[in-house]
Amino acid sequence: MDKSKTLKRVFGHEGFRDGQEVIVDEILGGCDVLAVMPTGAGKSICYQLPALMMEGITIVISPLISLMKDQVMALKASGVAAAYINSSLTVWQQGEAIRRAAMGAYKIIYVAPERLDAIGFVKFAQEADISLIAVDEAHCVSQWGQDFRPSYVRIAAFVSSLPKRPPIAAFTATATKHVKHDIAKMLDLNEPYQICTGYNRPNLHFSVVKPTSKLTYLQYFLDKYPDESGIIYCSTRKCVEDVTAQLNGRGMSALSYHAGMPVELRQRNQEDFQFDRARILVATNAFGMGIDKSNVRYVVHYNMPMNVESYYQEAGRAGRDGEPAECLLLYSGQDIYTAKWLIDKSKEESELTPVQRDAIHDRDMQRLKEITYYANNKTCLRNFILNYFGEFHENEQCGYCSRCDGDEFEIDNGISYTPKNHILRAIDDAEREAEKHQRKIQRKKDKLNFSSWEMALLDNLKMLRSLLAARKRAPAYTIFSDASLHDMVRKKPTTLDDFLDVSGVGTAKQERYGKMFLAIIREGKEPNEVLDEFYE
Repeated sequence: MDKSKTLKRVFGHEGFRDGQEVIVDEILGGCDVLAVMPTGAGKSICYQLPALMMEGITIVISPLISLMKDQVMALKASGVAAAYINSSLTVWQQGEAIRRAAMGAYKIIYVAPERLDAIGFVKFAQEADISLIAVDEAHCVSQWGQDFRPSYVRIAAFVSSLPKRPPIAAFTATATKHVKHDIAKMLDLNEPYQICTGYNRPNLHFSVVKPTSKLTYLQYFLDKYPDESGIIYCSTRKCVEDVTAQLNGRGMSALSYHAGMPVELRQRNQEDFQFDRARILVATNAFGMGIDKSNVRYVVHYNMPMNVESYYQEAGRAGRDGEPAECLLLYSGQDIYTAKWLIDKSKEESELTPVQRDAIHDRDMQRLKEITYYANNKTCLRNFILNYFGEFHENEQCGYCSRCDGDEFEIDNGISYTPKNHILRAIDDAEREAEKHQRKIQRKKDKLNFSSWEMALLDNLKMLRSLLAARKRAPAYTIFSDASLHDMVRKKPTTLDDFLDVSGVGTAKQERYGKMFLAIIREGKEPNEVLDEFYE
């Protein structure tokens, strides 16, 4: 089986992204892998493609239910037999999934690390032909990582219990040298091939602002993105509720997400945001790891997070489609005290030994200092982040962050302006923001370079995608990504064979959606008309 042909036939991609091909080759060669790849770099292809080319079953260990559901949905849309096993399923459903897996119904199975101890799953795993184990969000295995999960520590024992050890591929978006060492040790990787494809996300614009009124500045910021999806992170549940209430009170439709909410409401709010039924989600860091929503145009940190790793991981949920996106941190001195309180609270609730608790507390306090240095940094914000992860650049300025733009750090947007100063400041802010907005438009225009007619065609393709997603109760990106729709506009296919040449279109999507999208591209039909015709 040819890897390039499989990549195109199943996933619709003409070629590999940076680092993907060598990782695929190492896995197919039976080697363990430790890969550090930024969000949106295509980590899933690195294990999904080998899974299809190898005999047997691939098990993907993933920490979040939402990620599993999205990945399985996307795989099924591409014609790949996949399933997930986690606590969102009833006991009967879990048993049925395992029964079908034992019969060879799936090539890829996503499983929560907590399931690795379940008797039924262990029995299945010991009798199945497992060709690969992929560990997503691998930094969760390290006590020195920002998302340590005790259940990840049991992965090595699970692997050692198997009659035949398959290769293990570990993936993460953020890991310091210490955390990478921990991943290799705790997962018992065997001389793994290690690769880091870089941390830089050039489409992300970083900003740090210290406003006198965070809420006033937040509303001013959100007014620039009236029809776009975005996430607002808060450090506490109370802050989430307060910000959500304030935004809704000011006429902005926002939803909350935090661990203290009823599970059903939390899940509904996440799906409303995921499926583009809601535009703004205000959340604690309980939301996000593994969320595969490509059209998030901004991530705002209403409070300073507790470390650079968490900040970059959370901010990186913006702009996964490669389009320009904004990462804004609203800073105040009070954030430091809140973060210290959370660190101390975490120490008190820890189940570790006193020595371990003290060591991790000291580490967390040092990391808090680092993110505080970032928030108050007077030089390039991007370079600060890249340097933190050991990636150094010759250029002192990136030209695409608030420091390089020359924007002000401290902003007095409270009600105590004199009227004259308030007006002058408002004019100055408006001019500066207009210039920044124009730069972003130019970036986007250079990337798309579409005529007005082509933009209208793109809007119709997006509308059809939205209608199909709503009908299937699935995220829009599982139908087609924005990049695929852009490529349709560029190539304007007129036949099903031409449609297969579009980026992201494999044979399954060609058969399932080709005629519908061609009806818009070739015949100029309206989206609702197409849907009525094919689903009458």
